[in-house]
Amino acid sequence: MVLEGSSEALCPPPSLELRPSCNKSQPSPPLGSSSQPQDGVFPEDREPVKYGELIVLGHNGSLANGDKGRRRSRLALYKRPKANGVKPDVIHNVSTPLVSKALSNKSQHSISYTLSRSHSVIVEYTHDTNTDMFQIGRSTESMIDFVVTDTAGSSGSQSGGGAGEGGGSGGQSAQSTISRYACRIMCERSAPYTARIYAAGFDSSKNIFLGERAAKWRTSDGLMDGLTTNGVLVMHPAGEFVSEPAPGVWREISVCGNVFALRETRSAQQRGKLVENESNTLQDGSLIDLCGATLLWRTPSGLRHTPTLKQLESLRQELNAARPQCPVGFNTLAFPSLAQREIVDKKQPWVYVNCGHVHGYHNWGYRKEKAPAGPGGTAPASTGERECPMCRRVGPYVPLWLGCEGGLYLDAGPPTHAFCPCGHVCSEKTVVGWSQIPLPHGTHAFHAACPFCGTWLTGEQGHIKLIFQGPVD
Repeated sequence: MVLEGSSEALCPPPSLELRPSCNKSQPSPPLGSSSQPQDGVFPEDREPVKYGELIVLGHNGSLANGDKGRRRSRLALYKRPKANGVKPDVIHNVSTPLVSKALSNKSQHSISYTLSRSHSVIVEYTHDTNTDMFQIGRSTESMIDFVVTDTAGSSGSQSGGGAGEGGGSGGQSAQSTISRYACRIMCERSAPYTARIYAAGFDSSKNIFLGERAAKWRTSDGLMDGLTTNGVLVMHPAGEFVSEPAPGVWREISVCGNVFALRETRSAQQRGKLVENESNTLQDGSLIDLCGATLLWRTPSGLRHTPTLKQLESLRQELNAARPQCPVGFNTLAFPSLAQREIVDKKQPWVYVNCGHVHGYHNWGYRKEKAPAGPGGTAPASTGERECPMCRRVGPYVPLWLGCEGGLYLDAGPPTHAFCPCGHVCSEKTVVGWSQIPLPHGTHAFHAACPFCGTWLTGEQGHIKLIFQGPVD
């Protein structure tokens, strides 16, 4: 027999933050007018409901190879024409050799927990008309709504290769640490459209399989829960993301949406301590780390405080209209168009990141005597360190780039500051906010990084106020 015991209906506890599935006769509230079916589309004269947007850190507006279909740097989550959410329904105790037979029903979502070679627990899920489900992962299969690949400098990047090999190209790294079915987000179809995150996503057979070595356990109320191999980490902001940005504490989210303290290392089998006073509900500014890429969740209300692409273009034109000049060469500087990325223009402003003085490009001022020895100690290594002709401070000398991803801004203020040492320019509030946020790197390290390119921040503050020279005339 496949079943070792009789099936029992699951009534999820409050910690799962899911509706009870026992009362199946309870009707769902109508979505539109009474004449519309519950799963119907809203009338055409009404705009679709946006739950929020996911933005991958380290990509300045788009993937290096361009956004294509579900593989992109930013994705908006809208209310679906028909609900596709699921909720726990029935639990089965199953003989492990017969698990594949028990999971043969591809029309039924389920999660399988392998406890031993002879015993598994399968939790069946049923359709939930009150929620929409969105799945995120590395897989390009159709059930994945947002295809995410490793980002250079992200948490999956480790010495000797790994995620960094994929760079910002959006291409799949040979040693990707992102799960094919990394996580899923469940959004309430009725106001206030609450979004909750859960570790792991359902595969093409509508299954989530936690093997014998995966961290899993039976909860005190007899239910099951577990963690994925490299984990899904979430950090909610300590305050309002747009008004008083302050980092919260990184936590790990379980398959059932419970919140735990971090494991000792990313893939350790021993789970962290349950954090009962925190939830898996996403809020504006919540960060989701998939061990290879970090995503930012922005709500519609939060996005109203950020600049649009048109507003960023206006800010760029205002900067150029002020006719900033190189204080040495006296040539007029100009920020290139937002579409021109990673190609340095001859009029592009450059900055000494240790002092903030803005110049035009020049090829003198190297301080080679301060460079450390190269491999083998035979010759000085090239560091790009220059001496500022205005204040004589020595440090990196880099071109300035406007931050093109408006969703990463904390306000629509003037672009007066730059991240160090990459030179991405944005508002003061944005650089101050992001320089305080430690982002996961490797198995247990954290470091503040530029949200536009993923470069680790350096210096005392991680950012610098830009000092422009106005026109002489």
